[in-house]
Amino acid sequence: MSLKPEKYKIRLIDETISSNLQIFGAVCIEGPKWCGKTWTSLNHAQSAIFIGDPERNFQNRTLAMLEPKAVLKGEHPRLIDEWQEVPSLWDAVRFEVDKTAIRGQFILTGSSTPKTKGILHSGTGRIDKIRMRTMSLYESNDSSGEVSLMDLFSNSITVKQTKHTSLEKLIEFVVRGGWPMSMGLPENQYIKIPQSYIESIISDDLEKLDGIRRDKNKVRALLKSLARNESTLASYKVLRNDILEFESETVGEELIPTYLDVFERMFLIENQPAFNPNYRSKTRVAKSPKRHFTDPSLAVAALGLSPMMLYHDLAFFGFLFEALVIRDLRIYADVYGGKVFHYKHFDTNHELDAVIELRDGRWIAIEVKLGANQIDEAARKLLKVNEYFKKDKNVKKPSALVVICGLTDIIYQREDGVIVVPITCLKP
Repeated sequence: MSLKPEKYKIRLIDETISSNLQIFGAVCIEGPKWCGKTWTSLNHAQSAIFIGDPERNFQNRTLAMLEPKAVLKGEHPRLIDEWQEVPSLWDAVRFEVDKTAIRGQFILTGSSTPKTKGILHSGTGRIDKIRMRTMSLYESNDSSGEVSLMDLFSNSITVKQTKHTSLEKLIEFVVRGGWPMSMGLPENQYIKIPQSYIESIISDDLEKLDGIRRDKNKVRALLKSLARNESTLASYKVLRNDILEFESETVGEELIPTYLDVFERMFLIENQPAFNPNYRSKTRVAKSPKRHFTDPSLAVAALGLSPMMLYHDLAFFGFLFEALVIRDLRIYADVYGGKVFHYKHFDTNHELDAVIELRDGRWIAIEVKLGANQIDEAARKLLKVNEYFKKDKNVKKPSALVVICGLTDIIYQREDGVIVVPITCLKP
């Protein structure tokens, strides 16, 4: 019997899960807490065990620790929720998959990655890892989906007037974030969910991850610095100096990368890697990632900002809007096995906010702009970068040049070939 939750809303990741369960013995759905991993997994599972269930003094966790094989028994696919609380379950699942060679046996969910995972075996070829994120605007019904990612790659855009989106609405999307539990709530309620998330990370989850007690003031200071540097190439040195200047907190150089590694293992942050269109080239392109929280609402929460404060600081909100777009582009690109990068060429100062590359090597260049008055500037930038690519015979040319805008209500292709799309019209 299906365990599909009542009122479950289909997510874009559902198709990937269904497909991969037919290929691998198990799938592991990883991502931030509260993004919907358990509900989505139940949509595919026929039986389930919840390792974090506190009933009878956490009897499921105790059973998993004493006899891992016992918790694997049940109708397939069997959900093992929050498996990372007992890391030995990873190898138990891997061994069971090896022994039976049956596809689609298990679904594991995890909101953090223990360092002990994979000590005996990585699970390669047996357990397929799938990254889940918060909801995109298309999944939350805030995007009409009039333009697909494949429309951009094929340059097949039809001029169309779309529904107007206000600045206040875009601020709402950022402050609310893509948390399923936030949908439909009024502002005074949804604003508390990412705030609670940040406090939970600082107060409880960090220590639960590996048993190490960390200085909460330093953790909070680094989170604030990451928020102030959202959607930038901030180095460890920049983050450290930012903490010293704004938080008056002393942080050693070695502490920054250590804490960032922990944040990544908790899926609190997800950086945007750099793109090189010619992997054999010796040209000086950026290698540093752009820094992002896994959802832009977490940056807002870390700084304790309100919608009105963002309304009066549109320069900073522009970075948060870019983070919102990058989140959605990642979700949409995942459907096709694509990846989202950024690009910066040091010699020419050419930059791109985003590059989406598909498995077949095709890629598109993207600039993200909040206001319609910035579209001309973004188009000139895209065309300038494209001229550089045209001169390099070793570089594959972009399939399209795209401006993704917040405050425009027209889908169109300019005379210079640049495509303009509102973020509230995009889908996979």
